Amino acid sequence: MTTKVQRVGLIPSRTRADAQALAVTAATWLGERGIEVKIPNSDVVIGALSDYAIADADFPQSVDVVVSLGGDGTLLHAVDLGFADQLPVLGVNFGRLGYLAEVEPENLDAALTRLVVGDFAIEERMILEVKVVSDGPAGGTWWALNEAVLEKEAPGRLVHLEISINGKFFTTYAADGVIIATSTGSTAYSFSVGGPIVSPFHQCILVTPVSPHMLFGRSLVLDSAELVGCVVTDNRNVVLTTDGRQIGRLVPGDTVTCTGSSKSARLITLESRDFHQILKAKFGLADR
Repeated sequence: MTTKVQRVGLIPSRTRADAQALAVTAATWLGERGIEVKIPNSDVVIGALSDYAIADADFPQSVDVVVSLGGDGTLLHAVDLGFADQLPVLGVNFGRLGYLAEVEPENLDAALTRLVVGDFAIEERMILEVKVVSDGPAGGTWWALNEAVLEKEAPGRLVHLEISINGKFFTTYAADGVIIATSTGSTAYSFSVGGPIVSPFHQCILVTPVSPHMLFGRSLVLDSAELVGCVVTDNRNVVLTTDGRQIGRLVPGDTVTCTGSSKSARLITLESRDFHQILKAKFGLADR
């Protein structure tokens, strides 16, 4: 991308004081160079950022790019805010070794220097479209870069979720829940319950049961254009979350349908990042 950036949105972690402090530094640096800075009001924790606050609903139309300062969870939040407007997102990593964040905090000045002159590339990542038919607050359409999760609400009780693929009944899972993930999300919750790791550049949908109480407990790997339907079939309520954000309770008869979105998440890259080497470092795999 070669277009100069005039307006930058900052999304600092709400729970990390160091990320909020670096957001102040970044906002000052950008302002000194004539770049307009905006921060969603709900993400402003310290008073020094209040001058940059803007209503959450107005944020996406007020910026050209978004800089996330936090872990992968903060970046997922930034993607969610800017997805509909196709805003590019640059991740600054304040967590442990992240799969998504591009820049370490000590390299932020150099990254911003490249950002404002348009010296960066865009990496497209598949987004999951999640349509919910429910009379409750979960009803509507949602999006997820990592996954949608349908999980039991009460501890110690299974839920029964009827799964269909492309409109045809597949099976009913008796389980703690079901994860419907993208390839990007394959290294997140899906992996922790035994799902496969998939290259983030592969377009697919993973269906992984959580602690299934049945003989069939393997993950399914489907094409991104396929439709995965879920119906709550018994009187045990289910909670729907997308990318770690709780959407609402589902009751018997509510349906959730997932497929690949026609839009993608747009992640800013400054250097070539090798997913497989990041994976190797994450798990401490030896050179031998």
